[in-house]
Amino acid sequence: MPGQSPLLEVRFLTVAEVATLMRVSKMTVYRLVHSGELAAVRVGRSFRVPESAVNQYLKDAFTDTA
Repeated sequence: MPGQSPLLEVRFLTVAEVATLMRVSKMTVYRLVHSGELAAVRVGRSFRVPESAVNQYLKDAFTDTA
């Protein structure tokens, strides 16, 4: 819809979902979030990670190793 905020289009993932998607442990995701390598939003006592941040992180990681 025209005029809608871009935030309405953001899909947020839980730490567990990110861990499953990246095939790593939840602790690894928490380390990435705390180090600032992976952007996240704190919601209460938990984190939500924008799907676009996960995609960007994986793209950058793939580019760095290639």
